[in-house]
Amino acid sequence: MTLRVLGIDPGLTRCGVGVVDVEPDRSARLVHYGVIRTPPEMELERRLLLIGEGIQAIIEEFAPTAVALERVFAQHNLRTVMGTAQASGVALHMAAARGLRVGLHTPSEVKAAVTGYGTADKKQVATMVARILRLDAPPQPADAADALALALCHAWRGSAGGSSGGTAAAQDALTPAQRAWRAAERSSAKKVGGPS
Repeated sequence: MTLRVLGIDPGLTRCGVGVVDVEPDRSARLVHYGVIRTPPEMELERRLLLIGEGIQAIIEEFAPTAVALERVFAQHNLRTVMGTAQASGVALHMAAARGLRVGLHTPSEVKAAVTGYGTADKKQVATMVARILRLDAPPQPADAADALALALCHAWRGSAGGSSGGTAAAQDALTPAQRAWRAAERSSAKKVGGPS
């Protein structure tokens, strides 16, 4: 069954959004991506309203079955983290109002899922997103590429169950990054569970 995921890279000035369809074999297809923008000189409550309206419009148009959101983490710039947290709150509210479950993912989780490396830079993430979705060029701006990466991470984590790893055909359909992610998940599960 196809899983449609809306990824949201929260931000007050630029809120990245991306929608992907992911099949049980982990193959993915681009549905939509973009950025919801708000002007810095606008009142905070109006900016948050615009972000909420933008997310609502995307949910209504594309009908995702799940939402993936970047987990807010501490930064040196308090003003930036506050704006990110406020935009995240709006996204969480809009998802909950539609009865959609939300997965929160750290930047390193997303990078590892898409590139195989938790320390990849934005350019590497965007390049791998383009390769996975078979796009001619990396999505622009970076906020949109990050949102698509979030959606892919969420979908792949949700379909990572099972110790057999799926059929050989499904394994062959995986990108190198997807195979590395699946191998890392198996290794982590073995360490947690210990020897059987």
